[in-house]
Order: sequence, then C-alpha cells, then structure tokens
Amino acid sequence: MNTRLCRMLGIGFPLLAFSHCRDVVAAVSKAGGFGVFGAASMTPEELETALRWIDAEVDGRPYGVDLLIPENLAIRTEGGAGSATLLAQIPPQHRAFVQDLLRRHGIDPDGPVGDRHRGAPDRPAPYQRESGERLMEVAFRHPIRLIANALGVPPASMLERARTAGIPCAALVGAREHAERQVEAGVDILVAQGGEAGGHCGEVSTMVLLPEVLRVAGSTPVLAAGGIMTGRQMAGCMAMGAAGVWTGSVWLATAEAETSPVFREKMVAARSRDTIRSRGRTGKPARQLRSAWTEAWEGPGSPGMLPMPLQGLVSEPAMARINQAAEGGNAAARGLVSYFVGQGVGLVEGVQSCRGVVQSFMQEFAEALEDMQSLTAE
Repeated sequence: MNTRLCRMLGIGFPLLAFSHCRDVVAAVSKAGGFGVFGAASMTPEELETALRWIDAEVDGRPYGVDLLIPENLAIRTEGGAGSATLLAQIPPQHRAFVQDLLRRHGIDPDGPVGDRHRGAPDRPAPYQRESGERLMEVAFRHPIRLIANALGVPPASMLERARTAGIPCAALVGAREHAERQVEAGVDILVAQGGEAGGHCGEVSTMVLLPEVLRVAGSTPVLAAGGIMTGRQMAGCMAMGAAGVWTGSVWLATAEAETSPVFREKMVAARSRDTIRSRGRTGKPARQLRSAWTEAWEGPGSPGMLPMPLQGLVSEPAMARINQAAEGGNAAARGLVSYFVGQGVGLVEGVQSCRGVVQSFMQEFAEALEDMQSLTAE
C-alpha cells in the first residue's frame, strides 16, 4: 500500500502491533507490520537495553515506542521520588487483602519476587511525569518512527520532541471528545480504541467509536483499535475510513509473547465474555481476563480499588508471585492468573508465531477486498 499513513511510518501494510515484549515488536516489524514497544513500566536503563536489541534485530525496519504518561493522575510524586514514597501510602487493609488472597491459593505472599516489578521500593515511581521524560530521552536517541502516549493528551515535550525528530506522535482515544482535544493539541495520529480492547479502555465499542472519531479527525489519520484479531476485521475498519489498525491482544497468544504458558492456555480456552473491565489491576478501568483475582477485587469482601498508581503497586508484585506459583505447578494459583486482554480473545484458537499472524492478516485482508470487489462485478 502507498497511503499517507504508510509513508509516515515507512511501511507497506498498516498493521500496528502494540506489545510489552521486545521479541514481538521485532518479529512483527521484520514480517512486514509495525511493532510498537510498550515501555511504561521500564526504567531508562531497561529501555535502553531493549531498544538497542530491537535496533539490532530489525536491521533498519521501522518500529515505534509507546509510553504511558497520564494526563490526569490522582497521586503524583515530586523530584523524581522512587516507588518507596508511594508504597508508604498503601493502606494496611489492602496489603492484608492481597496477602490473604494469595495464602488461600497456596502462595507465599512474602516469597521472593524479582525487582523488575513495580512493587520494588528502589524502582522509579510509575506513571510520573519525571519518569516519562527520562524514558522519552532514551526513546529519541534511537531510530524510532513513532512515539505514542496513552491516557490523555501527550505532554507538550513529547509533541515538541517528535516534531524536532520528524516523526509522528500518536495518542489513544476512547471517546469523541477525547479525539477533539487531541486534534486541538496537534497529535499526528489518532488511535480510536473501543471498549473491546485489552488494557485501559473506555466504554464505547469500536464499531461506534471509529466513525465518531473520523467525523472530528479532519485530515488526521485514524487507526482503529479494540477487538481486532483478523485481516477481515482490518479490512472492515479501513472500509469505514480507518487508515490502518492498532492491535494488541492477538500478539499475546504468539510464541514470542511475554505471556506465561498458563495464561496462553487460558486464552485459547476463553470466550469473548470471559473478560472484564475492572480497576483491580491498575486503578483505572482496564480490560483483562476474568479470574479469581478479578472476582475478589470486584466482590463484597474487597477493600475497594486504590487510585493509579497505588493499585498497580499492590497488584503487580502479587501477580508476579501468582504466575511464578502457577508455572511451578500450583494448581490453585492457576485460578488467579490473569492479564490484560480484549474481548477478541474468543477468536484465539491456538498459539502462532508473530510472522504467522502477520501473514494471516495480509491474506485475509486481501480476501476481504476481493469479496467486496465481487459485489460490484458484472
């Protein structure tokens, strides 16, 4: 394809793949798509290591970086304070709730867990403006072709740095009014993410949200997101006016993904109704696989969800222990295993390679175009 978006990103097929896994990002870009690396939970040092690896793997093929710098955050730190400052604000009843939940599933709540997780006191405080600025400094030292921000209008520094670097800045939106504000701010690409999506999402479905966003986007390209798992869905979105698609959940069931074997098994077995939009993982509404974890936080015994980023500091170390126990053979722990995934999980029938997924998208997209063309053939 030779569309405006394809020229902006240096690609021939407008399939964007968001992933927290560097292997997925590199594999998608090498296969003809466009990998977008989710770096929100990383330290600058970790991001530098990951991007160096991606640079070497993709050999000049384009990729992007996605950061999460919330426009509205209830609790902020100052002066680059670490996670210890936030950990001290977690109420004892929330700590006790998680500890009891883990014990009831045969998991030691005080067992060892790597310092890679947000609950480590010496890690930078998550989702803070200072942390985001440091990650941007790293990202723009590399040959990225896109920078994206979730949860609100990108900070002015991100937009300015993107313009200076000559690359587009994208932003995710979940409602028409969000799109209007992003266009006014000067964002280059809008990602209209429907409520079917995994992770942080709004309530409006992709089928309704996409045309609403297109009406206010003007000349700004719009990517469709939320529940998109096939090339035929991609063709349908582009027939509605989208410039391409932004995908996430479909890559979680790939051999290269960061997800655990237990979670992949649960993905294959899951149906579309097996996800829930809950604040129990991050403090903001995020769609994830329904599990004993989500049921506990949504149930009558829950102490209630904490605001972002405190809820994540409670949940992430616990989820690390849960995954560790489940992979170690703890059958009870399997019931707690969950991850961010959209309603498209019902379309997952098995584990594939990233290259296989990209090729399937391309083939199904082409078949859908042929079918549409046949409708007008004599």
